[in-house]
Parts: sequence; structure tokens; C-alpha cells
Amino acid sequence: MTVPAIQNSSSYYSNFGGHPPQSDLLTDRAIVTEAYTVIPKGVLRDIVTSVFPEWTNTRAWVLNRPVAGAATTFSQAIVEVAPGGGATKPEPQAQVQGFIFVLTGQLTLLIEGTEHVLVDGGFAYLPAGATWSARNDGTELTSFHWLRKRYEALEGVAAPAPVVGNERDIEPGPMPGTDGKWRTTRMLDPNDVAFDFGVNIVTFEPGASIPFAETHVMEHGLYVLEGKGVYRMNGDWVEVEAGDYMSLRAFCPQACYAGGPENFRYLLYKDQNRQIAL
Repeated sequence: MTVPAIQNSSSYYSNFGGHPPQSDLLTDRAIVTEAYTVIPKGVLRDIVTSVFPEWTNTRAWVLNRPVAGAATTFSQAIVEVAPGGGATKPEPQAQVQGFIFVLTGQLTLLIEGTEHVLVDGGFAYLPAGATWSARNDGTELTSFHWLRKRYEALEGVAAPAPVVGNERDIEPGPMPGTDGKWRTTRMLDPNDVAFDFGVNIVTFEPGASIPFAETHVMEHGLYVLEGKGVYRMNGDWVEVEAGDYMSLRAFCPQACYAGGPENFRYLLYKDQNRQIAL
């Protein structure tokens, strides 16, 4: 059993659900284009939750699913589990791998017979075909991101084993020429070609930026954990803050800068390490 080293209260945004009053105006920042999608925290209300039949006492907000004209390699959801809830067989597809990142609360995972207790910042990579279960043994709601992707096997390369850890225990890597003001916490080894996707936490100190328009084949799912910033996507400048989500299709030009008095941090998914199938 892995005992969590981090017990402090979560600094990640996790205040979901509820409904606005009838007196509110219908204004928000949600955007859907063929290049990118923005789902602001204000639309993650009770009425748009999904039910996953494998789970009990659980609801979810599906942030991304493969659809024509958008990101197609992965699904992503915020999952909220009430005390006593969970799943004995969460993943319904044997060919699909998963990654869990805990925002708040406590999640107990049983992976291939070994128990791990994840608190905020805790993560787990779950290989395709792995035997695992999840439950909330705590007294408060648990919320976490669940990324899913069909695994692309490589001939001659063994599939990855489970990985469990906490992002706070990983030393971030500074980006070149930034004096550490732009840094990346990599929760999966990007140099291990057994992994066909990566999940990172990107941190910008106030005023730091991506000073060019990244235009590349990798799709992205970005959830803002802390702070606020301005993201440029396909020529549009969009203000985002903690709790907002962005999905970017392949080759969507992207850049950003931290726009607030505190660090701008986001959870980042990207597909990688595979040849283009033709």
C-alpha cells in the first residue's frame, strides 16, 4: 500500500455543479470551433453531468470525446465520487489505457492487487488491460480528471507498467532561456516510447509566456489548475482562468502568457511517440 505524502488542502480548482439563478444573463465564454474548444468553469453545472454505468455514487462532466473536426485521440472527464462510491471495474474497454489526476479529496486505487491512496496532486497511469478498481473511502467528495486513450502498441516494445505518484514530488524541468519562469512537470517519461501519450503540468510565473505560435501534430487537452492567463488559439486571444478547459486539435496554432498576480498552471494531455498511420 502506498501512503500519501501530501495531506494539505488542494490548491486546484474543483468547485463544480450547482445552477445559476434565473436572474442571471445568458453570457459566458464557451467557444466551439473546428480548431479548438473552450469549456469555461461556469458551464460545468448539474444539468450537464453524465453517468458512467460502471460507477456508483458518481457523476462526471465529459470535457472531450472524439468528434469530427476536433480532437480525436482521447476522452477526458472530470469525475466526482461521493463517499462510499466507486467502481470495481471502471474501464469497460480492454484496449483503452487511462490516466487519473486527483483534484481534491481522496481516491483509493487497487491496481493489479496493490492498493494506492491518492490525494490532491496524486496521479496514476493505468495500462490497457490492467485490473484496477477505484473507491472513495473518505468523508468528502473526491474529484479527479480521467483521461482515456486506445493504446497503440509498438512491435518489440513492452507495454508500460502502472505508474503512481504525486506531481509535488517531481522536480519540474525549466524551459530553455526562461530562468525557470516557464517549467514543466512530466508525470510520464517522454523518452520512454512505450508511452503513446504524455500528461504534464505546465507552470508560468506572472508575465511568463510561450513567445511563438506552436503549430504541431499533437492534440491537447488543457485544464487550468490555478491562476489565469491569455491563450492564443488559431489567431484568437481567449482569457482563461482556474477551472476552465481547452481542447485543441492537431496543428492548431497556440501560445499564451500568464495574465494574473499568481502562477498560471494547467494540466496538459498530448499524444506522442508514434508514427503517423496512413
